[in-house]
Amino acid sequence: MSELSNNEAGRYFTHVYTATYEDLQTSGNGGQLTIATIPAGGAVELAGVYESIAFAGTTSLVIDVGTSGGDPDEFIDALDVDAMTAPVFNTGDAFTGGQSQPVGGTNTAASIILEVTDAAIASATAGEIVIGLRIVDLGQFA
Repeated sequence: MSELSNNEAGRYFTHVYTATYEDLQTSGNGGQLTIATIPAGGAVELAGVYESIAFAGTTSLVIDVGTSGGDPDEFIDALDVDAMTAPVFNTGDAFTGGQSQPVGGTNTAASIILEVTDAAIASATAGEIVIGLRIVDLGQFA
């Protein structure tokens, strides 16, 4: 995950994580990767996923993005990447109606997790997703 500069952040995202099929293979089916951190006093205002390179060799690549280790789906929930035809935003359990208001507020830092589900992820031969997050940080003013 990279934190964007002020000029880049003006494009609506503060953090961007790019995951190739090799990254997802490393995580494995049902595996999780920590992709960012919500700072103490922060929250996520926007979460989006874009399939920048089509996946090949997968059967049904599904991802979740959130903070709950057991079921990280607060920001993006059960997204079938193979079926995507356009970028997807704010589909997680904590977002209702795809609104853009901060969710996942925390008084202590919290890891943002990408979970991968695909029994055939080891057979993937191509693919890349870009995950964009807008993380607000009121704690920086404390």
